[in-house]
Amino acid sequence: MTKRAVGIFLSFVILTMPLSGCKTEKKRYQAQFLNLFDTVTEIIAYTNNKEEFEIYAKMIHDELKTYHQLYDIYEDYEGIVNLKTVNENAGKEPVKVDKKIIDLLKFAKYAYDLTGGKTNVALGAVLKIWHSYRQDGTDNPQNAKLPPLEMLENANLHSNIDDVVIDEINSTVFFKDKDLKLDVGAVAKGYAVEQVAKFASDMGVSSMLISVGGNICAIGNKDEDTPWNVGILNPNKEDEQKNLYVVNIKDMAMVTSGDYQRTYTVGGKQYHHIINPQTLYPAEYFTAVTVICEDSGLADALSTALFNMPFEEGFAFVEAIPKVEAVWLFKDKTTKYTFGFEGFIKE
Repeated sequence: MTKRAVGIFLSFVILTMPLSGCKTEKKRYQAQFLNLFDTVTEIIAYTNNKEEFEIYAKMIHDELKTYHQLYDIYEDYEGIVNLKTVNENAGKEPVKVDKKIIDLLKFAKYAYDLTGGKTNVALGAVLKIWHSYRQDGTDNPQNAKLPPLEMLENANLHSNIDDVVIDEINSTVFFKDKDLKLDVGAVAKGYAVEQVAKFASDMGVSSMLISVGGNICAIGNKDEDTPWNVGILNPNKEDEQKNLYVVNIKDMAMVTSGDYQRTYTVGGKQYHHIINPQTLYPAEYFTAVTVICEDSGLADALSTALFNMPFEEGFAFVEAIPKVEAVWLFKDKTTKYTFGFEGFIKE
């Protein structure tokens, strides 16, 4: 699974104690896992007791693990047909897959259309080249190189998302182009978090914060009257201000795309992993873009798309989408945000 750069820090005090002023004596519990989506997963909830929390935490871990294994493009798992299997075989014949893969790819096509191709899971052939060069450059910094543009352009000839054929009736995926590869890093974590949050709500969870590598989804309030407080991380570690903003969210999701993780250096310049589908090189407009909306999958897809758009274009684009807010962090450390974002800022 391709790791994505996300810059969200959960703003909370690590305590296990009753909530003062609450009608019920619920306590705060936290669990952390390191084996999902190649990143840190945190679950925070207020429950009646530790046993109740542990039941919820295991339930959510196991559900996320299912999505992690199905959406992985790098590893095989015994008895599981995942996206790695699809990439290796879908150009030869239709591959029968789990409905969770079908649903993800349907969402990915929707995201592609919505963003005008700025978020494209069919860009895998291009991203695979960048992944290889970045890995080589990280392992051997003195010999770090950029991929040749001609190589990227040839790979980009095999990135037409319309060549991904989904057969819902037979639950199969087929690539009309045998050289096409999927890379769902721009949508998979956010989509999985959204589905797991819905699953948790259906199972009776009423107050929980789920963060998978910073893809955050808030279920309900922190307590009956208090929303969750989530900080948007300031990536400049030299600044005294730890967070750019702290926001209040309830039944909302927040995702950040940034240029400060998964990088390597060539000729004294740092290159990150978020590739602009138009230039085929890392986008250079911003340091980070954060999106808040009601759907974690949508927030994930939009944060990538906005990172790949000039500000004026991105601002107009996101303002036209109901119930979506965004914050841009520019290279000069200044920020701008959509008109509705201010309503989320904690006073």
